[in-house]
Amino acid sequence: MTLQWQSVMSDSASASPEEVLLLEGLHKTYNAGTPLELEVLHGISMRLHRGELTSLIGPSGSGKSTLLNVIGLLDSPSKGELYLMGKPTRQMNDEQRTALRNERIGFVFQFHHLITAFTVLENVLMPLMIHKGKPSPADTERAMALLEAIGMQDFAQKKANAISGGQQQRVAIARALITRPALILADEPTGNLDTRTADSVFDLFRRFNDEFGCAVLVVTHDPRLSARCQRTIELLDGTIVRDELNPPS
Repeated sequence: MTLQWQSVMSDSASASPEEVLLLEGLHKTYNAGTPLELEVLHGISMRLHRGELTSLIGPSGSGKSTLLNVIGLLDSPSKGELYLMGKPTRQMNDEQRTALRNERIGFVFQFHHLITAFTVLENVLMPLMIHKGKPSPADTERAMALLEAIGMQDFAQKKANAISGGQQQRVAIARALITRPALILADEPTGNLDTRTADSVFDLFRRFNDEFGCAVLVVTHDPRLSARCQRTIELLDGTIVRDELNPPS
């Protein structure tokens, strides 16, 4: 099952543009035209390509969460443009943005947000179930292949609240990958884990980034994890102040 999953991902990667994300002069302003107007992002420009594992760092209040929401098509920029897989998104309506987000972006958060009443397998399948209802046998086979890849195949029928925090985060990564996204956005994915478990979870990001070719953007406060990424982007006061490659780890 694992080999079949990898071949599907390879076909998807080869058929898609190398550039996954392009931001051009992106601004985000809240309460525009009022006395409470506040510009949080000031002309952000950046690119992410397939196979890149990039960390986004910066102090609290630097605009990281706002930028992640905009990149994730959960919010729209006030000025500038965001291209996802070559498609301009700023003028898309909510329905179009939702469709593109569900098809092309996977999310992993600090708190896994698994549905505890459902099994591990059902949680992995949830994005597909929301999109098209009952999963097909091929969908279930793909989900089991992912669970096998993260060492969780023996837990497929366990309820999500019957496994450890580190295991739950592994399941969240599998859930993010089930739609075969071009971009994974991870918001402090190891922030709720001990160091050993955090390293194990981060190793999964590196593995899937390498094997499946998706771009991965990881927001983290952990300098160790940031240094293990291929590239680090630092945000300060809504502006990129550093964008550089890291030495091989």
